[in-house]
Amino acid sequence: MNMAQNIATGLDRIFTMEVVRVTERAAVAAARLRGRGDEKAADQVAVDAMRQELNRLAIKGTVVIGEGERDEAPMLYIGEEVGTGKGPAVDIALDPLEGTTICAKNLPNALAVIAIAEKGSLLFAPDVYMDKIAIGPGYAEGIIDIDAPPVENIANLAKAKGVAVSDITACILDRPRHTKLIDAVRATGAAIRLIGDGDVAGVIHTTDPDETGIDIYLGTGGAPEGVLAAAALRCTGGQMQGRLILDTPEKVARAEKMGISDPKRVYRAQDMARGDVLFAATGVTDGNLLDGVKFGRTFITTHTIVLRSSSRTVREIKARHQDLEKF
Repeated sequence: MNMAQNIATGLDRIFTMEVVRVTERAAVAAARLRGRGDEKAADQVAVDAMRQELNRLAIKGTVVIGEGERDEAPMLYIGEEVGTGKGPAVDIALDPLEGTTICAKNLPNALAVIAIAEKGSLLFAPDVYMDKIAIGPGYAEGIIDIDAPPVENIANLAKAKGVAVSDITACILDRPRHTKLIDAVRATGAAIRLIGDGDVAGVIHTTDPDETGIDIYLGTGGAPEGVLAAAALRCTGGQMQGRLILDTPEKVARAEKMGISDPKRVYRAQDMARGDVLFAATGVTDGNLLDGVKFGRTFITTHTIVLRSSSRTVREIKARHQDLEKF
């Protein structure tokens, strides 16, 4: 199969390394502002760096999940076209700095994240909350249900994993809206890892529970982050369900403008990220899954995970960059 044929049927494998360079550049830029207490500045430098690298790619890219709507974000806004304009047409979901507060405080699990899929393959999600449940690969379909109570989902997961409920750990965003959910999970006997920020990282951690210690993700978070997380799960074989929280007429109207006709629909990972998908995340700060950027006197090191859905390939790339001028 020649390159032209491969592009017609999926993303060319050459994009694997190209996508890594995009998240590496954003992560290094953000890492220079770790612990400085300035969320806005850290996010802006990551946006600038990611956009610059994206515009080097031989693609006709459209941002479908980005920094916000055009009137809210000067760059990498929803609908912005990126790339050289020469190459395959693709959808792009991105978060140049997932966990701006985490980076500003130099806490664990800040990431630079991107997903690229064939045109029309990523859910065009409004910037609203999404109710989510996710588990990693290796389980039969149907053992989780977004409409089932936590006790049922956790019991089913423990049975499928062959462990006691007390051996299951759930990841939940530490928010007042999750008080009842947290109480319900603790009542089962399962453990909880509360996270202050980093919705995408929380879901991704379910893909490798042996490394991260997280078996299931529960709760509400951003819908755009849900699409990014779904892209990662598509690449690993994990399961996810999400439902948009459209609890006002204004939100329903916004969703309708983006092509969402059923406000109560439950989306699976394969509904939010279809076809051939590439996903990459580079650590900005140290975390459970990825190391953060390290600055040496004559080099910079980065740690990236890059995934592809068509091959279910999971690559970890630890790079030592000695050409500092490229950053």
